[in-house]
Amino acid sequence: MNLNQVDELERAILARAERLASEYRERAARSRDSLLRESAERLRLRETREEASAKALGERAFRQRVQSTELKMQTHLDRLRWNLVLDVERRLTERMERFMADQEVYDAWLQALIVEAATAMESSEICIAANAHDQRRLFMNWDAVVAALPADTEATLAPAPDAIDTLGGVLVTSADGRIRVDQTFEGRLQRLRARIQQTILERLLPNGLDASTPFSG
Repeated sequence: MNLNQVDELERAILARAERLASEYRERAARSRDSLLRESAERLRLRETREEASAKALGERAFRQRVQSTELKMQTHLDRLRWNLVLDVERRLTERMERFMADQEVYDAWLQALIVEAATAMESSEICIAANAHDQRRLFMNWDAVVAALPADTEATLAPAPDAIDTLGGVLVTSADGRIRVDQTFEGRLQRLRARIQQTILERLLPNGLDASTPFSG
């Protein structure tokens, strides 16, 4: 092999080496770009997951705060309604006491309560109980009470030791005790409590406030 051939071979080897080096550089560049894209995508996905997780945690924390605030508000409203009902009941008690002070009117009212209960019970024998004061009044007016009862109705007045604990009104029972009509102040108030609550909601707490049961707390 002469000198020229040696030079050509060297140039060929160098050219081949340069081509291979260029190919490797291009391949390395492509690999690097691919790795960078994959890393960027993984980073983006991780950031998206973290953002979604943070958003979910934030929304849950917000809902919890809202629920806590609503619960506190509902508790406050329940307490407000309860206090209003108690105030109404206290005023009703005071009014009842003033009504009872007019003995003549109150005696007529007691008689009307007894007649109403006897008519509703349709029992031939009834027993009437009241507090100690009202039992004495009923005893004094017993003839008028009996005369006002429905025909063929026999009535007895509970003895003094059996006086009931009530502000006013009467408790009427059948002779066998199976039927009873509670016409006491407390019994009638209990039956009217739902209407009292409704009145409070409609008149004292307007503007669409939550109308759930006032006695939940």
